[in-house]
Amino acid sequence: MDNEPEFIAKLSKEWSEMNQIEFKYIQPGKPTQNVYIERFNKSFRNGVLDCYIFEILGDVRTITNKWVNDYNHKRPHDSLGGLSPIMYKKQKLLGLRSATLHSDQEALLNENNL
Repeated sequence: MDNEPEFIAKLSKEWSEMNQIEFKYIQPGKPTQNVYIERFNKSFRNGVLDCYIFEILGDVRTITNKWVNDYNHKRPHDSLGGLSPIMYKKQKLLGLRSATLHSDQEALLNENNL
């Protein structure tokens, strides 16, 4: 969370503490610590929080689990050459240069839970 004394930051901190969630501030003078989470927050807000009206926390968790699975396993990421993070990891582990895995390589990955 940014160090600025914004009202929403205070509310977020109080909510986090009430729900036993560790609340951390970025280090002063280190704005780049916040870059990746800001990008993730935008994606999460656009894909989940702005799309649904939640009645209970369990609903948020259910929708979030589905979204995270799609985000990591299916959704192509431009920064990863159009691959999902899981496919990118598999490709890096195998040292492949092509974005397409052969069926025998895919079977090997599945057998090894990669």
